[in-house]
Amino acid sequence: MVRPLISLILLGGALGAFLGLTGAVLGGATTAFDERILLSMRTPGDLSDPIGGQQIEELSRDFTALGGTGVLTALSVSIVGYLLIIGKRRLALIVVLAVGSGILLSLGLKQGFDRPRPELVPHGSNVYTSSFPSGHSMMAAICYLTLGGLLCSIQNGRRAKVYILSMAILNTLAVGISRVHLGVHWPTDVLAGWLAGGIWALAVWLLIRWWQARPAAIAEGSEIP
Repeated sequence: MVRPLISLILLGGALGAFLGLTGAVLGGATTAFDERILLSMRTPGDLSDPIGGQQIEELSRDFTALGGTGVLTALSVSIVGYLLIIGKRRLALIVVLAVGSGILLSLGLKQGFDRPRPELVPHGSNVYTSSFPSGHSMMAAICYLTLGGLLCSIQNGRRAKVYILSMAILNTLAVGISRVHLGVHWPTDVLAGWLAGGIWALAVWLLIRWWQARPAAIAEGSEIP
């Protein structure tokens, strides 16, 4: 009972933070912050050169790919296949619904806010959509945190759960930071993407907890078959 309550508090806090950040962005209150952080990731005197040189820039492209449609689709399909093989059909369905609806939500938010991409520095990656929130950051949070939480739900060992969630969080952070380093997103785009994706993933986890807490589920061993 304590964990779901804490999760609900976190969910409410994250939602409030997202709404507050959105209001600040729309009101122009974050412009100076965005520009300062974006410029701090460029070589002084040469805005076309991200800090760290070509090797770090290429590494950022590798990390940003972890939040791309192709990688996340392949990962999700792999996890769904694994869950089906071990007989967790409803859990597999939850993955499909969580990731699929997350993609639609991300596209909807982008079209709704329609924030222009940064033009302060050259882009280090091709972009096709608007800027707010960061789709890569949001989908990375949705996929990695959701999949991490689902995998933890079928693990018994504490160390395994900590490891899975740690990797999910690190991958999510790496994707977001790479988007700013490549100059294709404002920092607040990434923050909003992390918040929106985290909210979605946490909502899915609460749904699973609710399902497992039902009397019928408890009688069956509190698992989602």
